[in-house]
Amino acid sequence: MDGIDLRSDTVTKPTPEMRRAMYEAEVGDDGLEGDPTTRRLEELAAEHTGTEAGLLVASGSMGNLVSALSQVSVGEAMLIGKQSHMAWSVDQAHGHPTYAQISVRIVQEQNGEMPLEDVELSLNNGPDQGNRITLVCIENTHNGTNGMPLDIPYLAEVSEVVKRKDARLHVDGARLFNASVALGLSAAELVGNADSVSFCLSKGLACPIGSVICGSAEFVEEARKQRKIVGGEMRQTGIISAAGIVALETMIDRLVDDHANAKRLAEGLADINGIVIDPEKINTNIVFFETKMKPAKVIEEELRAENVHCFALGNRIRMVTHYEIS
Repeated sequence: MDGIDLRSDTVTKPTPEMRRAMYEAEVGDDGLEGDPTTRRLEELAAEHTGTEAGLLVASGSMGNLVSALSQVSVGEAMLIGKQSHMAWSVDQAHGHPTYAQISVRIVQEQNGEMPLEDVELSLNNGPDQGNRITLVCIENTHNGTNGMPLDIPYLAEVSEVVKRKDARLHVDGARLFNASVALGLSAAELVGNADSVSFCLSKGLACPIGSVICGSAEFVEEARKQRKIVGGEMRQTGIISAAGIVALETMIDRLVDDHANAKRLAEGLADINGIVIDPEKINTNIVFFETKMKPAKVIEEELRAENVHCFALGNRIRMVTHYEIS
């Protein structure tokens, strides 16, 4: 698409280095003896997240789904945030409060965080209130809250509540490395208390496709089975993984530029009459704002006519910076 595309950081094209790596990738059948380039990517992903193993999946949505299926048994439930991407996935299923037949409980986040008291109350629910919650899912960065990065103190507290109630913690880290760069912490530090984590290669890291889920060797062994069940087992995946390796080696540190551009964008928007935005709440690469003068959808359409592309989501407009935005 021509013009300035701020719809998402998924619109980026592979870098020349990624294209070369994809062309030259050593490949094998990932469903049989394994793909050597994919194995290297999975090992690198585990190293970055401080976990035992990783598993390549087609998308962030598949990563979250496989992670849930691997940790929630029949008759159990999981807890998610109302503004989370996983809640959006639930809504897509015709509004049924289930996630691939997993019963779902939902709580409202505050500044991207599920209140600890609400998490504990949900985990205290007895059999008479439905299936017992055995998995709690949090999102870092939190897309719906201007890409808010969740810091270690909150992550440690929510983990303590979850573990005390004999449940497990999954981090939807679609933009985990944006959180890492914004907070000046390693990805491993941010997910050290989690049982599983997913992160996208195709968002801020600019790969053409793919996500990786990480956790214990036992978890990944089960996740590999669940990936196959949902149709996610692929073959010569090295052509995907080669770009992922380049991304993890070269595209993380430059995320600071996306964050600076998002802050600059927010500060400029704040100077426009009729736009409601607090630039102080912009910490990564996602910018949400409201308009007083016109409906968000009208603004989206008028900007498109000027070759500036964004998304109207309800009464808000979302713009996302990425490496193709200077």
